[in-house]
Amino acid sequence: MSELIIDSDIDIESEIKRLKKELNAVILAHYYQDSEIQDLADFVGDSLELSRKAKSTNADVIVFAGVHFMAETAKILNPNKLVLLPDLEAGCSLADSCPAPLFKNFRKQYPDHVSITYINCTAEVKALSDIICTSSNAEKIINQIPVDKPILFSPDRNLGKYLMKKTGRKMLLWDGSCIVHETFSERKIIDLKVQYPDAKIIAHPECEDALLNRADFIGSTSKLLSFILSDSSSNYIVVTEPGIIHQMEKIAPHKKFIAAPPEKNCNCNECPYMRLNTLEKLYLCMKDRKPEITLPDDIMVKALRPIERMLEMS
Repeated sequence: MSELIIDSDIDIESEIKRLKKELNAVILAHYYQDSEIQDLADFVGDSLELSRKAKSTNADVIVFAGVHFMAETAKILNPNKLVLLPDLEAGCSLADSCPAPLFKNFRKQYPDHVSITYINCTAEVKALSDIICTSSNAEKIINQIPVDKPILFSPDRNLGKYLMKKTGRKMLLWDGSCIVHETFSERKIIDLKVQYPDAKIIAHPECEDALLNRADFIGSTSKLLSFILSDSSSNYIVVTEPGIIHQMEKIAPHKKFIAAPPEKNCNCNECPYMRLNTLEKLYLCMKDRKPEITLPDDIMVKALRPIERMLEMS
């Protein structure tokens, strides 16, 4: 990528729009991206919605404003298209917690188990899995597995525990977690509840049990958005990455959304990887046609099947 030196006279947003037409590109953005990137994107969604959009797009170039595993998924679904990620360092702590060699050994220990793997993982881990899932569709997918078939669920233990309660299925869990969803302070959320007694606590299922037990509603990012639209409350304490609040404020401007605070006095409730993408990097990646997501052909072929099974079962 070019150095982050951009002429001050350049209107970056206008240039991005121009480059999008020139490249016949589509810009996909996750809810956890900065608001200025969300507003420029052609489509904003959660992992499932973005996967569906990546599969159906007619664009020649996919510019993925998200993290590495999301852009990899887009490349697996579109092996002949150019897939760009503004910053290749935009990774995922959850994906990092499940290295492919260790996961391969894990699978070998339980050959009779079906492997349902959360989409927050590398392409190599996807290639070793039977079915991919997201927080939006995991419960639906698990309920389609025969009751006599044992399940390995990886890599998020918190989401796995939540799904065991929801489905009543015992699953063998990989011991991984998201640094953002583990950083929320139960004590500070209780303090917020005292300050806003009428506020409902809404949480992502990657959070720990103590927080989920206090939540009025638990759901994926897209389900959280649907809930605040249909619910009659006016105030919400939002226990997930605060980037989603931008969309909440757009669709329900008459309501108040309070970001759940982390344990420490920091901005640790913001995903450091998601925030590596900036408007400047988005412009430069489109201008330079890089960084490009590339994957070995055999990995893409093997990883495609469990992703397609997810889309079929959703």
